Amino acid sequence: MKTDKNIALKMQLKEECIRLQKALADNAKAAMTNAQETANDEKSAMEDKFESFREQMQIERDMYAKLYDEAMTTLENLEKINVNKIQDVAAAGSVVVTPEQKYFISISLGKVSLNGDTYMAISPQSPVFQAMSGKKKGGTFTFRDKKLEIVEVF
Repeated sequence: MKTDKNIALKMQLKEECIRLQKALADNAKAAMTNAQETANDEKSAMEDKFESFREQMQIERDMYAKLYDEAMTTLENLEKINVNKIQDVAAAGSVVVTPEQKYFISISLGKVSLNGDTYMAISPQSPVFQAMSGKKKGGTFTFRDKKLEIVEVF
């Protein structure tokens, strides 16, 4: 049945997005740890240079810590999205198909490849979603001065 296939596809999309988002979080955490270790390990003959370098590494560590926190919050939001039901309107957890693009309404990740198809993982806060929000199959929306028709929503 097509409904089961669509739910299975949405589950696969969500799992792939989770995998990609975890990789982003892991990279930020590794960079944060590396910056901290570099700050702790670096030794210099001139104390002023050392303190300046250490401060620079602390700033870098803080930047990566912020990226990590944002990535983990986004991951938590993604995990809350329900993909186990078919929706007839563009909403969080749905797949929206236009003649030009397939969208997975979830988090802002960009292109996600799955089974030879490319989907744009977009967040409900994105401008393109705001244009299509609440629209049904056969509905139209305008984005970047282009009128697009929704071919399918599930």
